This record gives sequence, structure tokens and C-alpha cells, in this order.
Amino acid sequence: MVINTNIQAQAAAQNLQNSQAALSKSLARLSSGSKIVSPADDAAGLAVASRLDAQIKRLEAAQSNVGNAISFTQTQDGYLKKIAKALDRMSELSLMAQDVTKSDADRTLYNNEFNQLSNYITEAATKDFNGVSLFSGSVLQVTTDSEGNTFAMSGINLQSTVYTDAFSSMITTTTGAMEALENVKAAINQISSDRATIGASQTRLNYTAEQLIVSKENLSAASSRIQDVDVAQEATEYAKENILVQSGTAMLAQANQLPQSVLRLLQ
Repeated sequence: MVINTNIQAQAAAQNLQNSQAALSKSLARLSSGSKIVSPADDAAGLAVASRLDAQIKRLEAAQSNVGNAISFTQTQDGYLKKIAKALDRMSELSLMAQDVTKSDADRTLYNNEFNQLSNYITEAATKDFNGVSLFSGSVLQVTTDSEGNTFAMSGINLQSTVYTDAFSSMITTTTGAMEALENVKAAINQISSDRATIGASQTRLNYTAEQLIVSKENLSAASSRIQDVDVAQEATEYAKENILVQSGTAMLAQANQLPQSVLRLLQ
């Protein structure tokens, strides 16, 4: 029996220290909701999770870009719907101006409405979406994924020859009305094609948006498996370590009493 070195107390103190460290770590995990409280907990897992989280943020940015592109095409089509109705009326006026029972004065009245509709379409061609021209005909590169890949969205040009020919037509004479009708019919065909192009772009963008949502969900699940704590499992671990700390404290107190048995030898 020795007095200066209490081996049992030292062992009990070491076990208590280990239990306290484990209890502290378990408590930190439960309070933060993360398995990786510090890089030392899982260095490789932290690196992978960090890259996944960064990719998720980029996917969210791509989702925003695609959503804005969809809004852009919807705005375009909103204008084109009204322009198509205006062209329909212009074709009607062109045909009415060919009526042989109408005088040139009557045709002038038709031409006034024809010109107003032309001016409406010409003005619509100058509209923009957040400073970006809706109808300049420029191809827009829309970001489609987290790596910066893009989709070339075809532009709509309301200032092309087929449109300007229709807008500049006059129906003050029978001959002019016949020519105007052909020009307007060509513009109607073109706007139908342009709206179909917008529809195709919207379909592509909608599928892209859905894919981005799925990719984000999958990456979030992968990141969660690495980082997020299983609360039920960790609560069980916390309860175990809490009991070990309490029992270890009690046993350390008992171990510190062992050297007192030496006093019996000295009596």
C-alpha cells in the first residue's frame, strides 16, 4: 500500500476526463444539430460537405437565373399575344380597304386605324425586361447548372424586314391594300413562328428548372448524411456519457479515500 501515488484515483480521473470530453462533444452535437462540430471530428467529411454546400448554393443561383429567363419569355409572349391580335385587325382592315364600293376617303379612315396599330406594334418592339431588350433578336445565354453551362435562348426580332414591311404599308388605295394584306399575312406567319420559338424555350427552361430542383434535393440529402446529427442516436450517446460522468465522479471520490486505509496500519 502506498500514499504518494494513488493509481486507482489517477485511472478514475482519466476515465472521468474521457467521459466529460465525450459528454461535451455529444452536447455540442445536439445543440448545433451537426455531427461535425470541429474539423477534427471528420476532416474528410467536412471537406466533401463544404464542396456539396457550395454546389447547392450555385444550383440555387442557377434556379434563380432560369426562373428569371422563364419570366422573360412569359413577358415576351404577353406582348406577342396582343401584337398578334393587332396584326389580325390589320389584315382585316387591309381586306376591307379592297372593297370596290369604298372610296379613297373611306380607305383613308381605314388607314388611320391601320397606322395606329402599326405604331402600337412599333412601340412594343422597344420594350425591355429589367433593362434587357425583349425584341432585339439577340441570343441570350441562360445558365442551366452549377458549373456555368448555358442554354442559347433564341431572340425575337420585331424590327426584322418581315415586320417592318407590314408596319410601313399603306391601305389608302386598292393596290396598296392588296400589298399590305400580303405583308401583314407574312408578319402573322412570322409572329406565329416566334411564339412557337418562345414556347419551345419555355419548355426547355421548365425542364431545366425541374432538374435543378431534383439535383438540389439530392445534393442536400448527401450533405445531410455527412453533417447532420442523428438526434435519437446522439441523445442515447449523451445519456450514456452523462451516466458515466456521474459514476466516474463518484468512483473518483471513492478512489481518493483508498489511501486512508493506511491509517489503520499506523494505529
